[in-house]
Amino acid sequence: MKANDSATLMRRRELLRAAASAALALAAAVAGTQAIAAELPSKEEDAVTFFRAAQLDDVGRVKTVLARGLDPNVHEPERGETGLIVAMRYDAMKVFGVLMAHPKIQLEAQAANGSTALMMAAFKRNQAAVKKMIASGAQVNRPGWAPLHFAAAAGDTDMIALLLEHHAYIDAASPSGMTPLMIAAREGHEDAAKLLLAEGADASLKDAAFKIDAAEFALRADKPWIAEAIRHHLASKR
Repeated sequence: MKANDSATLMRRRELLRAAASAALALAAAVAGTQAIAAELPSKEEDAVTFFRAAQLDDVGRVKTVLARGLDPNVHEPERGETGLIVAMRYDAMKVFGVLMAHPKIQLEAQAANGSTALMMAAFKRNQAAVKKMIASGAQVNRPGWAPLHFAAAAGDTDMIALLLEHHAYIDAASPSGMTPLMIAAREGHEDAAKLLLAEGADASLKDAAFKIDAAEFALRADKPWIAEAIRHHLASKR
């Protein structure tokens, strides 16, 4: 065999060894990537972790699943609530802060019943969260259910006043035509009803389902003293 042929053969063998080594390294890398991928939770598992963490105000786990790409506006299956709504339901203010800082957070995302995070915060008497969301552009007024309905249901006069300061429509009609005054009357929240009346709520309005006014709602809920206060207010306006 000539010297040139021998050198060429050696180079070919070296190239083959190098190619084989590269192939083995690539196969190992692929296998390693597949193993890591197999160990990572699925999106569904991350969503379960996310909502549990939101209930417990566990910022660490929320940040972990968001870093893996979980949509911050994902809806849980039971009530159709987003993580932000769940955080408000459980007063999880640390998780609330993380979600509010997320660039993709949607403040107007709705649960299955039409509620938003602002409505839940209003019902939970969480003024700090309500102020933060309003400052970030959350809608105080919207068709159907509005935050003022939820504040009235809670009987929170401070929250009612806060929402009215931010131009909440005082006679907002729910999907069935109930106003905040009707809800406050039905739930027996006398101070809330009186505040709404003082601020200009129309006590003569009737809902679309039962065709009754706020005073009648109070009577049907066995709250005659609230019905009397509403009727006294109406009489004073004549």
